[in-house]
Amino acid sequence: MKRILSIYLLLWCTTAMAQLKPEADQAQTVIKSIISDQSVENAVIGIYAISGDGRTLADINSRTMMVPASNMKLISTGAAIHKLGPDYRFETAIGHDGTVEEGVLKGNLYIIGGGDPTLGSKDSIAVNLDKVFAQWENMVRKAGIRKIEGRIIGDGRCFEGMMEEPTWLWNDIGTYYGAGISGLMFYENMQSFTVAAGDSIGAPVKISPSYPDTPWMEFRYNCTTGENGTGDRLFMYTCDLAPVAEIRGTFGLDRGKKRLDCSNKFPEYTCAYYFTDYLKKKGIACTEGPGDYKLETDWKTNGEVNILGKTYSPTLDRIIFETNHASNNIYAETLLRGLSREMTGSASYDSAYVALGDVFKELGVSAKGADIQDGSGLSRQNYISAEFFCRFLEGMMSSPNFEAYASSLPSPGGNGTLNYNMKSYPVSIKERILVKSGSMNGVRCYSGYVIPTEGCKDDCIIFSILVNNCTSPTWQVRPLLDKIMGYLAGLN
Repeated sequence: MKRILSIYLLLWCTTAMAQLKPEADQAQTVIKSIISDQSVENAVIGIYAISGDGRTLADINSRTMMVPASNMKLISTGAAIHKLGPDYRFETAIGHDGTVEEGVLKGNLYIIGGGDPTLGSKDSIAVNLDKVFAQWENMVRKAGIRKIEGRIIGDGRCFEGMMEEPTWLWNDIGTYYGAGISGLMFYENMQSFTVAAGDSIGAPVKISPSYPDTPWMEFRYNCTTGENGTGDRLFMYTCDLAPVAEIRGTFGLDRGKKRLDCSNKFPEYTCAYYFTDYLKKKGIACTEGPGDYKLETDWKTNGEVNILGKTYSPTLDRIIFETNHASNNIYAETLLRGLSREMTGSASYDSAYVALGDVFKELGVSAKGADIQDGSGLSRQNYISAEFFCRFLEGMMSSPNFEAYASSLPSPGGNGTLNYNMKSYPVSIKERILVKSGSMNGVRCYSGYVIPTEGCKDDCIIFSILVNNCTSPTWQVRPLLDKIMGYLAGLN
């Protein structure tokens, strides 16, 4: 069955919440048997599964609010695509203040971010950086500018407030997946390093920054070579209050040379720095160099900014596809805060919660059972019930943009974070499961849809499986959760 045809079937499948019927408790019994395994005996588990004809197939602690990890992306991507639409694009504007006299800009050039998370990214969906810079250069030349007597300013102020959600862990915000977002992003706000073990246990780890070049940063390395088998335990500690970062921890002696991706808290300056260098190579000099609103503040605005033109991100449907397949935190946070900016005029997290509440109302979804902190699921203070996930997934089926949403969800065994799931199951089973995974230390979650084989609305299944406080390794837990998804798929 073609995947797109399956999604069309979902468009007219309808569901309704109902109480568990005594005569329809077979699924409940089977699923309880699966989770009786000793590998999850001390874990907290919440499961909810409903059928298209209103039957509750399984209800195990369904109203218990639990940490969802990246299952949170189901909500941020769903809310964004519902409200903004699949063709929405983030904008980046080029402008200047001051005056242009005989080819000389007597003022500053501005790169005004609009939240494009793909700018400078190596992601396959991103526009090549040289192509973007060439477009910006063309705008500058059309304005008659051949020299800039001022600065090139990276302006990311459209996303006000902290880059990170305040409840994120300190050792997370130094990683690439906890980099946080800004109105003007660059290379997904990452800083890459080349890392290699020292010559002996206890020797300094060999580390050097690679890309992007950030000469204003002071990098400190308080890390040593660990024993064989200890792996990579390196973490960066940094913030945007000062251009200083320290990498701490150990790196196993037997580990091979690798690229370590950490966070860059000054993406606005980085973007301005690289565009300044690009224009210099093209013969357009900037006398004062790059600047931003964090590191370089010794410049003055010379009047109102004149917008020269704009470039655009990939469409939203492509961004949410990548968000859900690769579980990209930067993209997810951008979707949440970008949605908030469009709906409320503010991209702060406080406003984002208001925006989400309004989307829930539009979808007819009660917010009961959801305490949301961020868009990616990185916060351990997100608490969502399995029942809420099913209500939200059901509500999304009534959205005019549901097709794009459903198309963004991966299937087990496919590309992305589900690559290792359900390896031994037939394709005919796996392709009918559209699901988002979520994992962090002690957390394993799967929520999504099972597409019917024949298109009967009674056979559509919505499910959510949340596991918390689980200390067993992934290789023991994953097969159990795969078995539940496989069983549910076998019901239709």
